[in-house]
Amino acid sequence: MQIRPATPADVATLRALIVELAVYEREPDAVKASEADFHAALFGDKPLAEAVLAEIDGTAVGMAVFFTSFSTWTGKGGLYLEDLFVRPEARGQGVGKALLVHLAGLAVTRGLARFEWSVLDWNTPAIGFYTALGARPQDEWTVMRVTGDALTRLAAAAR
Repeated sequence: MQIRPATPADVATLRALIVELAVYEREPDAVKASEADFHAALFGDKPLAEAVLAEIDGTAVGMAVFFTSFSTWTGKGGLYLEDLFVRPEARGQGVGKALLVHLAGLAVTRGLARFEWSVLDWNTPAIGFYTALGARPQDEWTVMRVTGDALTRLAAAAR
């Protein structure tokens, strides 16, 4: 198995893996981003995120998309894992753990204070897996999100 940074040539593969993740997360029509969107976000003038691929025998079997966050309490950055996915046929072979170990290594090498992500409440296999690796749920926090028309209305409220 090899973990490597994604390149512009991997955009189609990354998008396909993200669509597979959306299907797994019971949101098969949720991915609206095009390959061009992913290319701009990952490899444009001001990249918003990074991605790594896990390959077995040269075939992509998993991926992680992540970005740098910031903690005002530590005064340091953090690594935020946006998406982690391993294809079903590669599960149980250490791919997910290898991706997380790789990202933890990046966080340490970059001097970041934390490595965090969200997991769906119903995804008990993932929660158990993450807990076994030393991750701890942040039960006192609730994720809040504003999108679409609500975001537009909120932005216009100051005017």
